[in-house]
Amino acid sequence: MDRHYAEPLDVPALARVALLSPSHFTRRFRAVFGETPHQYLYRRRIERAQRLLRTTDLPVTEIGHGVGYASLGTFTRTFRRLTGETPTAFRRRGAVAPVPGCVARAWGRSSRFGEAAC
Repeated sequence: MDRHYAEPLDVPALARVALLSPSHFTRRFRAVFGETPHQYLYRRRIERAQRLLRTTDLPVTEIGHGVGYASLGTFTRTFRRLTGETPTAFRRRGAVAPVPGCVARAWGRSSRFGEAAC
């Protein structure tokens, strides 16, 4: 899923690889990761978009398409729902200091396993 985040998600295909039914795969995925496969994919797409917004001058529409959204409206709506601001407002705030990935992951989502070790 991380490697092919811009492609459509096919839960039945993922479930076949895991040798589970689609519904059981979704339940197990949620139990392990704390979110459904679709939620995980949406979050990963927005994380990639945030990086592109910070590090490139690509138009917002092109970034949205590049991370897997066919519609600018859907991209903007999902971005705002997950970050609290539009992609344009996010870009306007400018670059932030680099944060180690383990810290960003620990801060960005709850974990039933405790703190992430750097």
